[in-house]
Amino acid sequence: MKKVILVMIDAQGFETAVQRAGFLEHLCEVGLAAKYRVACGLPSSSRPMYETILTGLPVSEHGIYSNQTVRRSTSENLFALTRRHGRTNAAAAYGWVSELYTDHAPFDVFRDRMQLDGSGDIDHGIFYIEDTYPDSHLYADGEMLRQMYHPDFLLIHPMNVDDMGHRHTAASREYGHASEVSFDQIAILFDRWREDGYDLLVTGDHGMDLLGMHGGNEAIQREVPLYIVSDAAEPGDYTDHAISNLNIAPFICDLLEIPRGEHMISALEIVPKGVASK
Repeated sequence: MKKVILVMIDAQGFETAVQRAGFLEHLCEVGLAAKYRVACGLPSSSRPMYETILTGLPVSEHGIYSNQTVRRSTSENLFALTRRHGRTNAAAAYGWVSELYTDHAPFDVFRDRMQLDGSGDIDHGIFYIEDTYPDSHLYADGEMLRQMYHPDFLLIHPMNVDDMGHRHTAASREYGHASEVSFDQIAILFDRWREDGYDLLVTGDHGMDLLGMHGGNEAIQREVPLYIVSDAAEPGDYTDHAISNLNIAPFICDLLEIPRGEHMISALEIVPKGVASK
């Protein structure tokens, strides 16, 4: 059965990804990956989009309206669905992910950082709360979870791109460099992941604007990349239009060969293998 790693780079805007994701762009160029332009939902804020990406539901349905909505998710999500259908999961992620999908909210770094035998929906978790926690360490946390538990679904969620965007704006050298660092970690780990049987999706929860902000309805705040390395997705460049990030959760369910959540969209905009690319 398929296994999936979802890398959700916080605040990774689409245009900066195209400029800085050299390795993933190479995979697309040589026909080994698919690339999509994704429009995140509104508000283009972190916690609401974590829930949208991981449930396949819009904000109006899942009810996580704001970054200040601090509570456990009440919707079907990828962690709960994997456990329900006999698959395992893990997350190396920001503490807000713990608040959404474990039994601990609000997050207490002294209690909740390591949840290797977790409660709630996440089987194995390593969490952080400082936006400056180095992405290199976060990817190492995710890789440790992969090596220890070989989960069927693994979320890796780095934060430095968001941090540099807020400090210096999306037009800055610092934001671009943080993106490069994150994408380079994926390149370093790529062969290990593929040799262990993982399909790979890389996306962002939202973008970042030229004022160092997000949450609103500008394209620069909403448009993020989606790179897919999977035998189930036709390679190619599909960025001539934007698709919804509501596609991500049901597509991962399909890859994992588990039933989709009851209220996830039924018709995906991701091109399946065997359909000619553009």
